[in-house]
Amino acid sequence: MYAFVIGANGLLGSVVVQTLREQGHEVVGGYHSKEPAFDCPLHQVNITDTERVVALLDEYEVDVVINCAAYTDVDGCESNPELAMAVNGTAPGDLAAVCDDREISFVHYSTDYVFDGETDGFYEEGDDPAPIQEYGRSKLAGEHAVRDVNPDGLILRLSFVYGARGDTGDLVGFPQWVASTLAAGETVPLFTDQTMTPSRAGNVATTTLELLDSGSTGTFHVASQSAVTPYEFGEAICGVIDGDATLIESSVMADLDRSAARPRRSCLDVSNVEGELGRSQPTLETDLTALEAAFSDYSS
Repeated sequence: MYAFVIGANGLLGSVVVQTLREQGHEVVGGYHSKEPAFDCPLHQVNITDTERVVALLDEYEVDVVINCAAYTDVDGCESNPELAMAVNGTAPGDLAAVCDDREISFVHYSTDYVFDGETDGFYEEGDDPAPIQEYGRSKLAGEHAVRDVNPDGLILRLSFVYGARGDTGDLVGFPQWVASTLAAGETVPLFTDQTMTPSRAGNVATTTLELLDSGSTGTFHVASQSAVTPYEFGEAICGVIDGDATLIESSVMADLDRSAARPRRSCLDVSNVEGELGRSQPTLETDLTALEAAFSDYSS
């Protein structure tokens, strides 16, 4: 398989590139600003520049386009809704249409933030979306845009993506912040009133390729089985690095003055993808075990 990964410089994109290459597939990567450290063809590309993407598709005879590019700054989307809609809403549909015309498989990633969080359970793929911030609205628009022009496209909803970069192996995002802060002996305030099912980038990449191999289409939730608060997530990270648990302090979302609202409980039901692939999605414990090498720099 020959894959064109757009957004190869981000966490998820870098892990998707790494996973493809580890499985023996050819890859060409598109990056927005900083070039990732991969020994494969790499091209700077803005996802909103459809002509540029088409030119690259003319240059490389790829079998699948995997769109990992997105404007993920939730508060930034609130103050820049037009940019959010262009990147997260309009561009994915344009790319999906190009792929449909050329009979190229298309993968697009969405988010648990398409839901409002007003549930005590888990969201299934068929539940009605009701985003409560510009980020979620733009991502939902992207889902609709892709589905309208490419009914065979693969849309994967993720929740709180985290992990280690595919090109450098460096831990990034929430776990890096928690681990480094604990290692420095400083307190870590974490929410107790928000619950999600975190998606480790490595599992997302592996699951994506399994779905492609099986010829699956449609919308799937790809996340951990474990529904946890950031506070519980932090406790688990603390256990991995053998840190001082007394440094973890409880807080609530209202303690922070942020532009965008966040869903209270955006947990994703993963039974659909588990049934499709005949295997379970991982627990948070299993996912963190897979990242032990990346956490080693922070272990006490």
